[in-house]
Amino acid sequence: MGGKVRYLVALDIEHHIFLSEWAQEYPEAKLIGPEGLPEKRLKAAGQDPKIGREPFAVVFRAAQKREIRISEEFDRDFDYEYVETHPNRELVFYYRPDRVLIEADLMFNLPATEQYSRVPAEQKKEGFLSRLFAGLQTPGEGDPKGMKRLLWYGISGAKRDAFNESVRRIDSWDFATLIPCHGDTLEGNGKEVFERVFEWHLKGRKAGGGTETKI
Repeated sequence: MGGKVRYLVALDIEHHIFLSEWAQEYPEAKLIGPEGLPEKRLKAAGQDPKIGREPFAVVFRAAQKREIRISEEFDRDFDYEYVETHPNRELVFYYRPDRVLIEADLMFNLPATEQYSRVPAEQKKEGFLSRLFAGLQTPGEGDPKGMKRLLWYGISGAKRDAFNESVRRIDSWDFATLIPCHGDTLEGNGKEVFERVFEWHLKGRKAGGGTETKI
């Protein structure tokens, strides 16, 4: 990368373990993450050798999320949304030049065929719970009812109106490719799959197409 990595982003409070190693490699890079993560890392520092005490340059907070900016150069290419109502406090980024959406746990695309392509077959054995979870995180080609129910009743149930607002803002971006943390990249049809998965949130309808909710 030519030593010019300028930003290191933890997309949520769960995906951050290797930030310190990257920060050591690129000490001039600015660290970015959601609220709660700096405190979580400081608490873990000294217990986990992978986690250091690096300061964060930008921390997204729910109260000011529309006012928070990363930098002039970063904002020339990126839009971003802080989905604070997600249990993992998700940061979602849209890279405008290539029409790419980058996200961690907001939406999965299992099975992760590409990510585990080099893992020996004997190490890919899954138990019942793993298969069940994978089945609930697979958009497939048709109506992903399992994913929709999990997102509607589980992930967004506590603060659905605010969650819907974030999903609608993300959907307003003109992305074609979607890069998830978990699963294969969706190239060319990322927006289409995203809208199928989040249909109920985008339309403001109850599960199964029932009465409209007030947003």
